[in-house]
Amino acid sequence: MINVLIIEDEIPAQVNLKKLIDKCCPDSQIVMTLTSVRQSVKWLEENPEGADVIFMDVELSDGICFEIFERVNITQHVIITTAYDNYAINAFRAGSIDYLLKPIAEEEMRRAWSRCVERLNSRTTPEIERLMDMVTRASSNINREYRKRFTVKTGEKIVIIPVEEIAYCYSKDKSTYTVNRNGTQRLLDYSLDTVQEMLDPKIFFRISRSYIISINSIENISKYLGTRLKLQLTPHTDDEVVVSRSRTSDFLEWLDNN
Repeated sequence: MINVLIIEDEIPAQVNLKKLIDKCCPDSQIVMTLTSVRQSVKWLEENPEGADVIFMDVELSDGICFEIFERVNITQHVIITTAYDNYAINAFRAGSIDYLLKPIAEEEMRRAWSRCVERLNSRTTPEIERLMDMVTRASSNINREYRKRFTVKTGEKIVIIPVEEIAYCYSKDKSTYTVNRNGTQRLLDYSLDTVQEMLDPKIFFRISRSYIISINSIENISKYLGTRLKLQLTPHTDDEVVVSRSRTSDFLEWLDNN
């Protein structure tokens, strides 16, 4: 039996990943599910041989997963699972054997698992082949089809929300909301992680755990607590909208490319 450790802080993502593992990864058993860098470091230090394979999200509740590699010696086979396509090189440098973009397709999961089983049996890793494979997978995200509209049930009516009219989406109290350019707010039946996967990354950017913003919603940008950035959005919101420290560099690059 192959012991699996999951490091993922979003409950819906945990549920989806467990279902995929159960369906696509024969001879596997999930031994633990962790949600933070701190928890992961502690568990791995106390259980150095407790897992054979780790499915690891990038952005965790208290930091970036690559901090774990810096604080503990990881000998397990690591599969990175993320909605972002810009961490592939970091994942390779950290020693992960695959890089799966959410939503994860069953065939991709089966392929990654087969690679894990092969490595566990042979203990060898063709590095160049692995790097090219991960970069190719990440690059394939460019041709994805993205959502053009959302439908929301309001009472007895179904409201259609064209994506081009969305200014930003945010999560609060475990619910996800979309705000249109005219200020209309609607409750969506998706997690913010799932919404992010549906939106074109050329137009929308996940600035933090709570906000996805359209480039057309940015009114102005100001410095905030050192290197962080604070955004004024249109329509205005009473929330303090701040780009997370881990996303600041990517956010500035996203702005430059748009």
